[in-house]
Amino acid sequence: MEKIGKKILIVEDSKNYRWVLEQNLMQAGFDVATADDGEKGLAAVKEEKPDLILLDIEMPRMDGITMSKKLKEAGENLPIIFLTNMSDMKHISGALETATGYIIKSELSVDEIIGRVKEKLNLK
Repeated sequence: MEKIGKKILIVEDSKNYRWVLEQNLMQAGFDVATADDGEKGLAAVKEEKPDLILLDIEMPRMDGITMSKKLKEAGENLPIIFLTNMSDMKHISGALETATGYIIKSELSVDEIIGRVKEKLNLK
C-alpha cells in the first residue's frame, strides 16, 4: 500500500472500534496514532503532530468536546471529525463549534469514514 504521508490521530475509548479504525486507516496508507481518552489525546497531539483528529465525544477523564476546546485555546487549528453515537442536535451543535465534521458511528461504514478523512485533507 502506498503511503499518503498524512497522520491521523484516533482518540476513542472503545478498544475494538479504535483498533478497526486504526487498521483500516493504515491499509488506506495513513500513518496512525491512537489515544483512549482526551487527556492522552492532548499529549498525543503535541507528540505526534497529526494532520487530522478522529475524536470520540463520550470518553472517560476528558470528553472530546473539552479536548477540542483545549486544542483551540492552545492555538492548534487541526481538522477534527467527531465520532459519536449521539445524534441529538445539542451534541451536534456543541461539537461543530470546534470541529470540521461530525460522524455518527452507527450510520457510516469504516470505508465511508476514511472517505470523509480524505475529503477533509483534500485527498480525493
